[in-house]
Amino acid sequence: MAYYLQALIGGILLLALVIPMSNNYREIKVKNIFYAILVMVLFGFLLLSDYVTGFFRVISDGVAKLSSATADGTSFLFGSLFEAHPYAFALNVLPLIIVMSCISALLWHWRVLPLMIKGLSYVCEKLFNLGGPVSFGAAANVFVGQVEAPLFVRPYLSNMSKKELLILMTAGMATISGSIMIALAGQLENQFAGINVVQHFLTASILSVPAAIMYAEIMYPSEEITPSIDNEDEERIYKGSMDAVTRGTKDGLNIAVNVAAILIAVLALVSIVDGFLGLIMEGLSLQSILGYVFAPICWMMGIPWSESTGAAELLGIKLATNEFVAYTQFGGMDPEAFSERTKVIILYALCGFANFSSVGILISGIGSMAPEKRIDLIEVSGKALVGATLASCFTGLVAGLFA
Repeated sequence: MAYYLQALIGGILLLALVIPMSNNYREIKVKNIFYAILVMVLFGFLLLSDYVTGFFRVISDGVAKLSSATADGTSFLFGSLFEAHPYAFALNVLPLIIVMSCISALLWHWRVLPLMIKGLSYVCEKLFNLGGPVSFGAAANVFVGQVEAPLFVRPYLSNMSKKELLILMTAGMATISGSIMIALAGQLENQFAGINVVQHFLTASILSVPAAIMYAEIMYPSEEITPSIDNEDEERIYKGSMDAVTRGTKDGLNIAVNVAAILIAVLALVSIVDGFLGLIMEGLSLQSILGYVFAPICWMMGIPWSESTGAAELLGIKLATNEFVAYTQFGGMDPEAFSERTKVIILYALCGFANFSSVGILISGIGSMAPEKRIDLIEVSGKALVGATLASCFTGLVAGLFA
C-alpha cells in the first residue's frame, strides 16, 4: 500500500513539474491528461500481462535468430577477430543496428509497419483531438528512429503548429527505434536473466507515445491541428524491395557509425570531466552530482529512497550522454544493486533518446525537411527535452505498477 501511495504522489508531482513551463496553463485540458494516463495503464496491463506472453516469446525467439544471423554475417566479414571477441560492442551491437534498419525499411515498403503505426496513431488522433500527420509521426517513433519518423510526414511539416512540432520532437526523444532496442536487449542480460527484455523495450516505447503527448499538451495547449493524411502515396518512400534493402542498409550504417562516434567522444568527455572533478574533491564525479539532482525524480517514479541515488546516476548519465552509455553501465552493475521492481522502472525510464545531442539532431534533421520551421523547432526544443525525459520517467512509474 505504501508503494502505491508513493506512486500516486509521485505521479502528481511529475505532472506538476512542467506546469510552470506551460505557455498558457489555464488552457490545459485535464481530460487529455486523464486519457493519456488511462491509455498508459491499459496498455501497460495488456502488454505486461500473461495474456501476451506467447506473442512476445515468438518475438524474442525471432530476435535470437536475428542475432544469430547477424553474427554469421559479421563472422564472415571480420573472421577470427569476431571469433576472438564475439561480445565486443562494435562487433556485436553495431552490425545488429544495420540489419534491423534494413528489415525495418523492407517492412515499411511491404506496408506492415504503416498498418501497425496507423492503428496506434488512430488512438492518439481520436483521444487527444490531434491531426493525422502528427499522430502518425508520433506513433512511428515506436518502430523507427527520431529522424526517420518525421520523414514519413514530411509533406505536412511546413504546416504544423508549434504544439504539433513539440509533440513530434517529444515523442521522438521519449522512445527508441526498433533497431536500437534490439541491439540494447543483449546489454541487459546480466540484470534480467530469464526475462523478455524485448517485451519491456517495446512496451516502453508504446507507453511513451501517450506520455509524450500528455506533456506536450501541458506545456503547449493549443487547438491548431493539421488535416489528416489521405494520400498513401506520400508514405511510399521506397521504389521497390531492393531499394528498401539498400537504402535501409545505408541508413543503418549511418546510424551505427554515429552511435560509435558519439560513444567514443562522449565517454572520453565524461572521463575528462570526472578527472577534473576528482581534482576538486576526491570521489566527486559527474555521476555522483547527477545522482543527487535526479534522486527526487527517481523517488517520484516509485523507487525507494535508498535506491534513488544509484538509479538517478543512470538517469543523469542518459541525459548528459545517451541511452547507450546509461544502459551499458546499468548492464555492468551488480544484479543485486537494485530490487526487481526498481530494475524494471530504471529500464523504462532510460528508454528514450532524450539527451542534449538529440536536440541538435532533431533540429537539424526536421529543420532540413522544413527550413521555414527551424525557428519554431528551436523555440520548443527545450520543452521537448524536458517533456521527453519526464515522459520516460512517467512510463517507468506505470511499469512499476505491474512489476
